[in-house]
Amino acid sequence: MQITTVGLDLAKNVFQVHGVNRHGKVELRKQLKRDQVAAFFANLPPCLIGMEACSGAHHWARKLQALGHVVRLMAPQFVKPYVKSNKNDAADAEANPSWTASPSRTESPDVREQSSPSCRSKLRAWQTGGVHVRPAVPS
Repeated sequence: MQITTVGLDLAKNVFQVHGVNRHGKVELRKQLKRDQVAAFFANLPPCLIGMEACSGAHHWARKLQALGHVVRLMAPQFVKPYVKSNKNDAADAEANPSWTASPSRTESPDVREQSSPSCRSKLRAWQTGGVHVRPAVPS
């Protein structure tokens, strides 16, 4: 069978991978070291990958999207209801395909969607030492 949805739980050194086919049957349970992740997903056919949003998730999302995968991020508080047992890395990885396939999921916005032109100009002014003047609000 072909893996269609993968749950990836990120950690400092060891990542948990949980893959299911289109029927929801478990096809893959694997533990990967940080340096093995890119090579593993490069050899996997394009699929849907679900991850909890955290500081490193956007980096891995961009890397996996460059390999042709579709990546969805979700805030940890919304993943917790899908975890069947105690909250640990393997249980989180198993829960990720569940919420990824769920029609009522709440996704975290993409990094590029968060940075609007006005935010970028404020950041640029702050970085260069310029002062950003807020426009007056008409009464």
